Amino acid sequence: MSESTHCRPDGSCVPDPAPHVAVIGSGGAAMAAALKAVERGARVTLIERGTLGGTCVNIGCVPSKIMIQAAHIAHLRRQSPFDDGIQATSPWILRERLLARQQARVDSLRQARYQDVLDAQPAITVVHGEARFQDARHLAVRLADGGQQVVAFDRCLIATGASAAVPPIPGLAHTPYWTSTEALVSDAIPRRLAVIGSSVVAVELAQAFARLGAKVTVLARNTLLFREDPAIGEALTAALRAEGIEVLEYTQASEVAHMDGEFVLTSNRGELRADRLLVAIGRTPDTRSLRLEAAGVAVDPQGAIEIDSGMRTSTPDIYAAGDCTNQPRFVYVAAAAGSRAAINMTGGAATLDLSAMPAVVFTDPQVATVGLSELQAQLAGIETDSRTLTLDNVPRALANFDTRGFIKLVVEQGRGRLLGVQAVAPQAGELIQTAALAIRAGMTVPDLADQLFPYLTMVEGLKLAAQTFSKDVELLSCCAS
Repeated sequence: MSESTHCRPDGSCVPDPAPHVAVIGSGGAAMAAALKAVERGARVTLIERGTLGGTCVNIGCVPSKIMIQAAHIAHLRRQSPFDDGIQATSPWILRERLLARQQARVDSLRQARYQDVLDAQPAITVVHGEARFQDARHLAVRLADGGQQVVAFDRCLIATGASAAVPPIPGLAHTPYWTSTEALVSDAIPRRLAVIGSSVVAVELAQAFARLGAKVTVLARNTLLFREDPAIGEALTAALRAEGIEVLEYTQASEVAHMDGEFVLTSNRGELRADRLLVAIGRTPDTRSLRLEAAGVAVDPQGAIEIDSGMRTSTPDIYAAGDCTNQPRFVYVAAAAGSRAAINMTGGAATLDLSAMPAVVFTDPQVATVGLSELQAQLAGIETDSRTLTLDNVPRALANFDTRGFIKLVVEQGRGRLLGVQAVAPQAGELIQTAALAIRAGMTVPDLADQLFPYLTMVEGLKLAAQTFSKDVELLSCCAS
């Protein structure tokens, strides 16, 4: 490891071979940082106020993907492209059993990947309680079992994550609405579900609940996934509507009431009634209880901690990573940031490059993106060229009898360098990492078109999309290069 140093007020620096690192939180960023810091010789105190493991394993990625997969199986039993040869049937949904299986897997992963890992690390001390800053070198921890403990640190990482945001709609606060946390542990599927939101969590859970038997209506303030290439929202909206999900674009609720066990939403589209209401408009950084001002840590207007590419905050020796910062809110970004923060807290000089960051929305078809969209490239002053390949040109999609979606390549005009890829396709999440590696390697369209791709895979669509810049792929034979 690189030797860590501690700098005195007079400006002189001395070796600090075993710095004490305080980590606030226990999710992806926190755990990655704690383990990397110990690996590099630090002592770590990890402070967790709630359930060990953070959002992803407990109330986010893991339970949502389990529910989405169960809903996918239910959907295929009810309807598939092969119904003329495989008899379809209406599945009997036993939600309480699905939930028990889901929670058992969550519990086992939390034990194996968090508790057992921490138990095996004597250099990490776990403190259960709520931390807040006294100053730039001390944390006051209100212990879960009573009392208070002061933790002095040489370096500190803030990795407190984020919570579901709730809009200030009149009446909403007085109703038993769901956020994703409550929705994922519901032991029953509502007959009618209204969803306020249009981003990742909203569309994923809307489709999952619909496939498990709910009549779902989505109220989107704009269009679905409106921050992405417009074609993405259009394709996803068409797919959801084809499954019977009502998508109301440019719709806002102006009032919410709950009467006689029923939600009543007043909107610019009229009145909507539902048995349950899911609010999924995004997430808010969990920073307000930390007393960041006592340590001089700056935040943006939304409460997200402002950090540089090395995860440093505005205060020396205090770092931050994950959903509580102004970084993209993905657990793999959080973990990468936490690990690099630990390197920097122990004398290193690591940065996090997000220029080829892949992102996936786990709807069906999936949405996957990496790099720049056309608009983002143009705003950056880059002239672009692009091609969009519909999936009826991808042999794997044809063999699956499922040609919903497209693959779009955005390249730098003249040079042909790949800048970004946007895909709406079944298993789009499995192809996007290949695109990320291509962007990271600085590949051009001819480079990509010249690669060997296994036949009858969805990722072959990247090669075919690259070939559209110079050929008419409809005139190619199978496997043609």
